[in-house]
Amino acid sequence: MNKFAPLSIILIFSFFCCYNASGQDWKYDFEEAKLRAKTTDQNIVLFFTGSDWCPPCIRLEKNIFSDKEFIAFANKQFVWVKADFPKRKKNKLSLDQEKKNKKLAQKYNRKWIFPVILVLDKEGTVLGATGYRRRLDAKGYISLLKSFDSFGR
Repeated sequence: MNKFAPLSIILIFSFFCCYNASGQDWKYDFEEAKLRAKTTDQNIVLFFTGSDWCPPCIRLEKNIFSDKEFIAFANKQFVWVKADFPKRKKNKLSLDQEKKNKKLAQKYNRKWIFPVILVLDKEGTVLGATGYRRRLDAKGYISLLKSFDSFGR
């Protein structure tokens, strides 16, 4: 047997474990997300964030959206859309993406509040809304999103 075979098996296993736990499958095009939601029979989570300047947005990403239990729930339950509004030059979005995000904000976040998490049905109707909740952990957000999701079913 090849002396590198056990190492290869460990590396392949690690890749699949890490790949599955890497996070939500974020979409950045709302129309694409709606199409996917219709084909997978899932509702949509639309997340308005200021990824490089909004402390509660950063905490949500770090403490909730990165939680393994939350990731497993999120990817089975919803199609995820991120509308990011970074300020730092190094994080600048393409002009096309900026336009898409502004269009979404005009429809769903006119007050420009960050973070905002919206649960939408497949057609784009808002079923529920929340933001950063300091006292909620990943399990609390799972329960909250499930409660919004149940309105659309």
